[in-house]
Amino acid sequence: MIPLKDDNPARTIPFVTFALLVTNVAVFAWELAHPFPLREQMIRRLAVIPSDFAHLQAGHADRGLSVGTTLLTAMFLHGSILHLVGNMLYLWIFGNNVEDLMGHGRFLLFYLLCGLAASSVQIATAPGSRVPMIGASGAIAGVLAAYMVLFPAARVLTLIFVFIFARLVRIPALIVLGFWFLLQLLSAGEIATGGIAWFAHIGGFVAGLLLVVPFRRRRPRLSLY
Repeated sequence: MIPLKDDNPARTIPFVTFALLVTNVAVFAWELAHPFPLREQMIRRLAVIPSDFAHLQAGHADRGLSVGTTLLTAMFLHGSILHLVGNMLYLWIFGNNVEDLMGHGRFLLFYLLCGLAASSVQIATAPGSRVPMIGASGAIAGVLAAYMVLFPAARVLTLIFVFIFARLVRIPALIVLGFWFLLQLLSAGEIATGGIAWFAHIGGFVAGLLLVVPFRRRRPRLSLY
């Protein structure tokens, strides 16, 4: 199932969602501006590499700081145009409504915390891995979880493939996003060979479920007439 849009207009301009979209696209353009060997070196330097965290030793403060910053930088890197477009599609559809209910500052902090949680879970499940981990998927997984909790009945226009056939259907967000999370759980066994950080997706989603209530606005906004 591929979501295309939701029938759930936001009441405010989602400045943070727009900024995240622009930043991710700009960083990807910056990646492409470098020749392949140099781009590969840059990505390895800015990506999360689980074994680097496992091998940190006390007394190496500079090294710890350098490795620690990759938890943030990796969130804005992508390995291909398909990787970028897929992530940005989900952020575009579901991010604005979550930002609407949380507020701009809360939403940004929520997004970053979900991304950090996603990387931490991936590191914990594959501490010896030397495979660079990049992408906004973990942070966006948290946004999907928040949307599912806040707007379970919102209708999502979804492209469904059944063998060679495809059709457009409006499905409740609870089903679309619940099915997405189920796929991550079923695919988690591919961590060693699949090339996708499934546990990062799971970690980001669970973090979103845990954080959505405390990050939601305490008081409803007043409507002025």
